[in-house]
Amino acid sequence: MMKKNIVLYLMILIIFTATVFNLSGGKVQESITYFPIDPKVSFQTAYTSITLLNQAKNGHYTLEWQLASTLDRRAYLRQDIGLLFSNGKLIDKSGNWKENTKYLTQEKKITNEGSSFFQAITFHHAELHENDNQIFSAQTMSADQLYVIDTPFSPLNSFRTPMSQDEKDWKEGLDQKTNKLLQNSWNKGIQNFSVNLSQYRTIPLTKFYFKSNDSIPGFSTEESKRIVGNLWEGLYKNYFLGIKKANGTTETPIGSTIPLILLAKDKTHLLVLIETASGKPIILRQKMEYAH
Repeated sequence: MMKKNIVLYLMILIIFTATVFNLSGGKVQESITYFPIDPKVSFQTAYTSITLLNQAKNGHYTLEWQLASTLDRRAYLRQDIGLLFSNGKLIDKSGNWKENTKYLTQEKKITNEGSSFFQAITFHHAELHENDNQIFSAQTMSADQLYVIDTPFSPLNSFRTPMSQDEKDWKEGLDQKTNKLLQNSWNKGIQNFSVNLSQYRTIPLTKFYFKSNDSIPGFSTEESKRIVGNLWEGLYKNYFLGIKKANGTTETPIGSTIPLILLAKDKTHLLVLIETASGKPIILRQKMEYAH
């Protein structure tokens, strides 16, 4: 049984690698690529926002989801990608890229129904070319969350931080519902791939939120920047654009669970654990490589 699990693990394991900028051709591609961080470059603004727009109509309400960022200079390529989850599952994604600019903005209207706990996270990225032989990056992240209470017994309501006892009760209930779904999903994947949790630090992607100079617990600031950049490069290619499966097919990420990030304590690699909308557990593996 153990041998079968190991073989299955190796079949499913997907290495996050991507060469997405063609230096010889010089053609920009819509992708996320990690290059060494330029410490002279910074984001002036970077934000993600979820806002409830109107009262429910025909049982539905509308959210406005905004993503925006401003670099302190024009970049060869600006890219922002965002993920929006409801009660632990991905309901929408948004991506934008533009050449020779410092600004990026995105806005979406989302129709939904029922009480929900919304979580959104965005990776803001810039690719900078100082000359023909040197390419650098700048990166940061932003996030937001919103509780929406939609019942036939009370007016439509939303909050980020509960103020009343009623809101505290709703928050507790939605948190429990979301956490139960995620724990069951992650446990299914952990058992399926025989992951030894004692060897990892685990962080859900929605809490894997680090600004430009933040550090991941157990890692230096420089290590953290590279881990975050490489992680999002892999997530873009293997999750945002479609979940790559062992048989070579691709499944939409919509309906999948919040990815769980597992950081190896020996700092050699990380894993990303996902359950697709069809109920299939997927594990992605990425080597941790550090600049010397």
